[in-house]
Amino acid sequence: MTPDEIIARAERALERRRPWEGIWRDCYDHVVARNPGSGGPALYDGTAADAAEGLAASLLAELTPPWSRWFGLAPVEGCADPELAGVLEAAAETLQGHLDRSNFALEMPQAFLDLVVAGTGVVMVEEAPPGEPSALRFTAVPLQEAVLEEGASGRLDGVFRLVRMSGAALAARYPAAVLPANLVAADGAEAECRVIEAVWPSFGGSSFAAVLERDGRGTLLAEGRFEESPLLAFRWMKAPGETYGRGPVMKALPDIRTANKVVELVLKNASIAATGIWQADDDGVLNPATVRLEPGSIIPKAVGSAGLTPLAAPGSFDVSQLVLSDMRARIRSALLADRLAMPASPGMTATEVLERSAGTARLLGATYGRLQAELLTPMIGRCLSILRRRGEVPMITLDGQEARIAYRSPLARVQGRADASNTLLFLQAVAAMGPSASAVVDLPAAARYLARTLSAPSAILAPIEEKASE
Repeated sequence: MTPDEIIARAERALERRRPWEGIWRDCYDHVVARNPGSGGPALYDGTAADAAEGLAASLLAELTPPWSRWFGLAPVEGCADPELAGVLEAAAETLQGHLDRSNFALEMPQAFLDLVVAGTGVVMVEEAPPGEPSALRFTAVPLQEAVLEEGASGRLDGVFRLVRMSGAALAARYPAAVLPANLVAADGAEAECRVIEAVWPSFGGSSFAAVLERDGRGTLLAEGRFEESPLLAFRWMKAPGETYGRGPVMKALPDIRTANKVVELVLKNASIAATGIWQADDDGVLNPATVRLEPGSIIPKAVGSAGLTPLAAPGSFDVSQLVLSDMRARIRSALLADRLAMPASPGMTATEVLERSAGTARLLGATYGRLQAELLTPMIGRCLSILRRRGEVPMITLDGQEARIAYRSPLARVQGRADASNTLLFLQAVAAMGPSASAVVDLPAAARYLARTLSAPSAILAPIEEKASE
């Protein structure tokens, strides 16, 4: 595409995004406090903000726990190369080391917060300059900068990042670009220009172009091609026919608004209860402008007049507290704060822990499947592509024919533990049936299946010995 075609395509996608911007603004205004002076409604209740932050942190801990192996590379069952398992394990260790040394743990919580609040998150995975501790650099792209297109596969593979940069920032990000000479104003101040970074699918990979937009015309800053897209967009869930996702905060927004208003009214009622509303007879003696309600004060009044008397407040704290408790419970339930929080009783049995983990997996099952397809798998593929280009990992193709991704996050291991439990129960039942029944079980094969199901490292397994041909 030409620069002008990229600008026109981004503008059309931006027009399709505008109906979502109002609900996004409401979600952020009631959950994430804005910067001072930027406006927005006053926040009186912090239930939604606390629950949203807790859900974003739980997603990081359940899906991509920092400094922990939440993924692995394993050969597909039946692969002919016996040494492939060790090669894949070494590549996974190399990738994990780069993730630990990168800013992955700093940027992913911000992307997950966008996912929780607005239902859609965007993260950019770039190759770091030579000399950095890690070859990977992550950037959580704010949703207001991202304009998305859904492809035929149902994924958000068309991403336009609309960002404003100064001339110095442009020169630093695109050193090979030929910039217009009038980017710097006459007084020396640098004017910010609109830059569109576009990624769209093409045959065998993704095409990339950066366009500087000035006066409705585009100037190409850079272009290229990637094996895997550097801009990854992912959603919490979506309705049919929609491009952008729907998050839990969007679902709980009516309750969040109600709770915020109830707390505001409760505070107003509390101020009335603390200071009171007073009335006085206009008897020519009492001057309300000079009355000070403080201990030890003497307020003059005319003989026989009522003087200063309190006015009863009509509000009821009991009703407001009942409504507020119900709203807060609904908010915490919608944001899964009651399911993902640590249990109150520390002495939980192993069965209780497994049941709690299974319940969490059922709640996040659909969301986890979407995040695995739209975020985790493309992210690992993009990181491996960068490391392959640097020569730190061999040519590994995650095509499902030779190698596959084995997820080892706490949420992914729930199903593995259930499968392993069923297998062990079968082996116990077979053993109880006697030696003739046990003879039909291949114990080494069962051990390897359990190792694969529980994501055990391949280094602890003995190599498979080929049976001599008869």
